[in-house]
Amino acid sequence: MSACPDNSHLIHAFLDGELDAANTEAFETHLKTCAGCAAELAALQALRARIAAPGVATPAPEALRGRIEAMIAAETAPAPRRRAVSLPAVLPWGLSGAFAAVAASLAVVATLPATAGLEDQLVADHVRSTLALHLVDVATSDRHTVKPWFNGKLDFAPPVADLAAQGFPLVGGRLDYLDDRVVAALVYRRNKHVINLFVRPLRPALRLPVANASRHGYSLLRWTEGGLEFWAVSDVEPGDLAAFHRAFAARPGALGTP
Repeated sequence: MSACPDNSHLIHAFLDGELDAANTEAFETHLKTCAGCAAELAALQALRARIAAPGVATPAPEALRGRIEAMIAAETAPAPRRRAVSLPAVLPWGLSGAFAAVAASLAVVATLPATAGLEDQLVADHVRSTLALHLVDVATSDRHTVKPWFNGKLDFAPPVADLAAQGFPLVGGRLDYLDDRVVAALVYRRNKHVINLFVRPLRPALRLPVANASRHGYSLLRWTEGGLEFWAVSDVEPGDLAAFHRAFAARPGALGTP
């Protein structure tokens, strides 16, 4: 017997004590009448007890700690500073034009965002949220509960949409960390798939059109709206992610892409 699809995502949040008082009470009431959810919760509690039993956990070797610390140090080391290149004051016209073209191309490359690294971060955050039993901080399908939950936790207000009628029910929201800052993550579902929608303030240098990408079998879709940048990440088909974007962009009160 398996948990009912509408409440399966709440079991882990309930087990970890991450539901608010109202949702905890509602889920406890649900458990009294749903044998499937009660059985799955009992199985998870038993698994947790077995993992916590003496002799199960094995300390990691000290050499592993050293390798991890070395990897972290390599990733966080500051990039070498680029030396400024000055052009001679007097050049033949043809050479000065060529140097100007090269300088302009270097300027363009220098200002392009490092989206490749960002996309890898997004996929890692998405996968981590589904594996670490921390999909949401506030678990509810009520956008009027999710939106004010972010108040005081972020320096911007992420828009939250109810897209259940379009086939993308809201699961909840959480705080996440992306590109050296705290961001909002809105969580939706498409059948049995999770869609993480990451939201952060838009930086002027990143004003790019809607863009698709893929990393390690996951689809990503980026767009901007009202001074905010949105990244949708999921293992759904790219067409489903595009449909999610259209539904979100068409919600009541949407500001449109700047």
